[in-house]
Parts: sequence; C-alpha cells; structure tokens
Amino acid sequence: MSDIEAPDLHQQRLLHVVERLRASGARKVLDLGCGSGGLLQYLLHQPQFEKLVGLELSGELLAQAKFRLGRLPQARQGRLELVCGSYTEHHPALTGFAGAAMVETIEHIPPERLSAVEQVVFGGLRPGYLVMTTPNSEYNPLFDLEDGEFRDPDHKFEWPRDRFRDWAQGVARRNGYRVRFGGVGEWHSHLGQPTQLAAFSLQDVAMRP
Repeated sequence: MSDIEAPDLHQQRLLHVVERLRASGARKVLDLGCGSGGLLQYLLHQPQFEKLVGLELSGELLAQAKFRLGRLPQARQGRLELVCGSYTEHHPALTGFAGAAMVETIEHIPPERLSAVEQVVFGGLRPGYLVMTTPNSEYNPLFDLEDGEFRDPDHKFEWPRDRFRDWAQGVARRNGYRVRFGGVGEWHSHLGQPTQLAAFSLQDVAMRP
C-alpha cells in the first residue's frame, strides 16, 4: 500500500481480489509479489483455498509475512508456502496453478522488464485465472499529486486506463488468455477508480484445481 492511499482502499482491494479468486473456483493460488502477506492472510481464512504460495523477492517483506502468517492455525495445516524469488525468473515448481494474483506489484518493475514478467507469468507459470491490480494514474490528482508524481517513491511507472488496457490486451492476445477490466475504490465520472484491475482467463483449458 502506498503512503498516499487511505487504508480502507487497501482493504477494499484485497477483499475484491479474494472474492474474484473465490468466484473463479480455484483451490490452488499463487500470490506473485506477496509482500508482507496481507492478501494471503485473507485467503487463508477461506476454506476453499487448499494450497497457497506466496512469492516475494524482498527478504525483509518475506520475513514479515512469515511472522504475520506463521501464527495462524490455517497456515500450520500445510496450506501455505512462502518462496523467496522474483516473478521475472522461471519457477518450474509453480506452474499450472488454477488461480494467481498480482496486487499492486507490476508498477514496481521497470517498464523494460515487463516483457520478462509476461514471459515468466503468462508464458511459463500459466495460471488458469489471474487477477492483477495497479494504480490508475488518472485518479492521482484526487490524491493531491502533481502531474508525473507517483503514489509511492518505489513505483517505476503508473499508467492511465487506456495504457494499461493496451498492455494487458496485448499480453492476453500473445499468450492465449481472455482479459476483462474493472476497478476498485470510489468512482469518479471522468477519472475512473483509484485502482484499475485486469482479470486474465486462460482460454480452452479445463478448470484446474
């Protein structure tokens, strides 16, 4: 979560992603860029999700996730695995999951590395269903941000809705997915919602567990 956004938007976003994954019917879910484990904590409280794997490059954030989630009885039932690594690198053991999430994480990747993200996530891991969220830069003036100013100093980019749609549609087309768009947070008639969302569904594949 950025320092600019209100905590309630962060919670809305996590709950919205949980509901999307729940509605997909997935029982095994990857959280790519899991951070300190906020989404995983919500997912662990849903009995539907039998296997949850969080992938995170930052050792500090992964340690926070282990501390945060390790005390939960659901995590002790063998449902949770935390892996230190990047979703720009191949992980053969994580291929073929039914569900996946990338919540507020692609904007931390330099744009020139997005092709590696596409190759690894959509070409290699190939989850049956993936929910991705990222800031909608059009909404930033309502957070009192100047033109070109980002919500978080670690963000490498923040896209308007048309730029995100173009990229996501290209990813879907090149890798055999369908994609639908949505958003999270208070709607503005001209600026949309603060969080934009893409839901990717792998075409012509029976539902995985």
